Amino acid sequence: MIRFGHTAVIHSKLGSTRNTTLRALFMDSSCKPLPTLLATMSKLRLLLLTALILTGCASEERAPNIIYILADDLGYNELGAYGQTIIRTPNLDRLAADGIRFTQHYSGSPVCAPSRGTLLTGKHTGNAYVRDNFEMGGWGPDEPEGQLPLKDSEVTIAEMLKPVGYTTGFIGKWGLGGPDSEGHPNNQGFDRFYGYLCQRVAHNYYPTHLWSDSEADSLDNGEWYAAHQTLDEPLSSEDAYYERFGGNDYAPDLMIDAALDFIDKNAQDPFFLVFATPVPHLALQVPNDSVEEYPDSMDTEPFLGGPYLPHPRPKAAYAAMITRMDRDIGSMLARLEEHGIDDNTIVMFSSDNGTTYVKGSYADYFKSVGDFRGLKGSVFEGGIRVPMIARWPGRIEAGSTTDHVSAFWDVLPTIAEITGAKVPEGIDGQSFLPALTGLEQEADAPLYWEYHAFGGMQAVRMGQWKGVRLEIRRQKDSPVMLYDLESDPTESIDVSADHPDVVAQIREVMDARSPSHLDRWNFIPDRPSGDTILPTSSGG
Repeated sequence: MIRFGHTAVIHSKLGSTRNTTLRALFMDSSCKPLPTLLATMSKLRLLLLTALILTGCASEERAPNIIYILADDLGYNELGAYGQTIIRTPNLDRLAADGIRFTQHYSGSPVCAPSRGTLLTGKHTGNAYVRDNFEMGGWGPDEPEGQLPLKDSEVTIAEMLKPVGYTTGFIGKWGLGGPDSEGHPNNQGFDRFYGYLCQRVAHNYYPTHLWSDSEADSLDNGEWYAAHQTLDEPLSSEDAYYERFGGNDYAPDLMIDAALDFIDKNAQDPFFLVFATPVPHLALQVPNDSVEEYPDSMDTEPFLGGPYLPHPRPKAAYAAMITRMDRDIGSMLARLEEHGIDDNTIVMFSSDNGTTYVKGSYADYFKSVGDFRGLKGSVFEGGIRVPMIARWPGRIEAGSTTDHVSAFWDVLPTIAEITGAKVPEGIDGQSFLPALTGLEQEADAPLYWEYHAFGGMQAVRMGQWKGVRLEIRRQKDSPVMLYDLESDPTESIDVSADHPDVVAQIREVMDARSPSHLDRWNFIPDRPSGDTILPTSSGG
């Protein structure tokens, strides 16, 4: 590790350059010419060579930019690089070809808000402040916006990076606090925010407004309409769907514009950008030019709605949303190249949880989670194992793959090690920088999840083993089901009876969780009248 002031830049075996070689031959450790060289070279040649080398010294001193791209409800198998054969994702496939692909990376939770919280704070849901979706308002246009605010005392990646000179931005869907709350991104270390503060509002991609920092940005989408509607029968034409459930300002298009603007304004200095696209987390809404990229034959009947908005060509729309997202990511990568900063920018991509359960038939059609068990809202693999791609030219070997077991809460300490930032106290994560740079790395600690809907559930990943408990509030002592992921990645065979020692270790990890400040997140048994302590959930 080579440190420059308050920052640190990691040089792997792939990171040697011409300037580094010249510096080693002709300059001392402080980038000053060696005395013997001064005596033997002409002044002109010396000045030219010194200028070249000092340029190299200055360029290497700059800390790397970091872009973290977070998809919403994108399944493990919904990218070409992870085996998808129907949905086209050429830019993300290129990102994987130019970088590293993780095969055993996990989200922070099976739903949105707690997953984002674990990512930003480095704490798993057994110690995190936000452990489930928790609404601060209802679904109407005049309801208060936002979810349970992240406390000011929590330290985010953005707050960690500010002391080492980073400009920070968050573009997209937030979900950790509404307007005027302590959880607002501008109060959590982010210099710039644009997007949805509220997850409920994000159920419509043609909203009446987004948020630009603390100001509402009114959009040209007409009056508010409910994001959850059901038709009794199909509408008369495809255009009728777009007229009824569309608008002029498509939120994801505005978000990519904001992200590109952030890059343009901060290209000369180190920056950290989270681009949290709301795609493909339904509704099925995308401009028709993207839908037309997929054949009519994909759909045999329209989707009449229910939990989300109707669409005449639902499968084509879903694929088109992901392909348009991929196009936007391609625009970001191109913009880095235009500024000449792509080689000094780490780009990471992942998803906040598995494919949503409200469209299970589409998940089957696209094989969205492959053969994994479960979808969003489940602590089985299909709900929490997610794609993870990282590119860092010269440091990460192109086209590489790692089976290192990691999770969202490991991102914060990884970024800390890369930048030399001080790691906050009390985190659960472990840096996966060795795995990024091609070194062998063992998982340092078991991974833990808890989720409080559907009766409450816990999961632990420990080496080859995965332990799961379900309906904890509805059973006096919910048993640990045990799966050997090496031989049974589909979690089909419970082998708990054969390995009581492993079960005991996993149960010990589960019981080590810290109590939440909310009783509803402490697995208190259900009341006789029903599941009255289930947290109000937007589905994320």
